[in-house]
Amino acid sequence: MTTVTVISCSDAALEDAAEDRAGTVLREGLASLGFQVSDPQIVPCDTSLITSALVDAFHGGARVAITAGASGLLPQDVAVEATMPLVEFEIPGIMEEIRRRGAEKTPLSLLSRGVAGVVELPGLPRSLVVNAPGSRGGARDTLAVLGPMLERIVASLDGVGHDR
Repeated sequence: MTTVTVISCSDAALEDAAEDRAGTVLREGLASLGFQVSDPQIVPCDTSLITSALVDAFHGGARVAITAGASGLLPQDVAVEATMPLVEFEIPGIMEEIRRRGAEKTPLSLLSRGVAGVVELPGLPRSLVVNAPGSRGGARDTLAVLGPMLERIVASLDGVGHDR
């Protein structure tokens, strides 16, 4: 069973866990799809703390880490900057589709700077990281895109090829 960690990047949710709306949607949705979901994590909008949380998640056995929030245009939106140093290569189609689905409801979805990519840390299997938007709608769009292909992504990261 694939282990997924959701890291909510939110100063507001640190003050009040009820503010962790997108993280809750992601954790509940992933669990309902049959994934093993780690305990909730909330970190402040700080580049080094987000990067550390991602590295800790992979060292803790997560094959997929999804950040929720801090991927927009505000000065404190640093999830992308925290993620990029870990990314070996991007998978742009994932975020393109998440933004496209969101734009069907609101053009503000196009302001998300989130990235998706493969992480290769020494001594660990290749893993996936995704910067999900911090809204419940953005979290639902992320689940709609990732859910049907998450197991296939992890299998590909493990070298399992396409059936021919």
